[in-house]
Amino acid sequence: MISWMSRKQDTVALSSAEAEYVVACEVSREAVCLRKLLSDLFEGLMDPTVIHCDNTSCICLSEDPIFDGKAKLMNKYHYIQELVQNGVLQLQYISIDEQVADILTKSLLNKKLVYLRDKLVLVDISSLVERER
Repeated sequence: MISWMSRKQDTVALSSAEAEYVVACEVSREAVCLRKLLSDLFEGLMDPTVIHCDNTSCICLSEDPIFDGKAKLMNKYHYIQELVQNGVLQLQYISIDEQVADILTKSLLNKKLVYLRDKLVLVDISSLVERER
């Protein structure tokens, strides 16, 4: 983990698409900073940074500017559209069942917990310590 932050959103979202869009924009700002760090450390072209999102409306809004009443209220968040159009970022759909972050944020049934743990490729440290002895 390179960076982490927790805080309340500045705005109150009126829909799940708007909430996801605001978060995607915040994540995109962080991604741009990390891309800059990586490009300073390692030379060469970088593939687009993929941001997983479970809201198709948010993905559509980031790819195709829609300037209706609701979208105009979110003008300060349209920064992400420029990044997507320039090939810096790519929002990609991920099913709710595949949200690995749920392991850190939700109470899960054992079966789902084991599934997500395996997707994270977590390693039991005690087994590594035993091997080195």
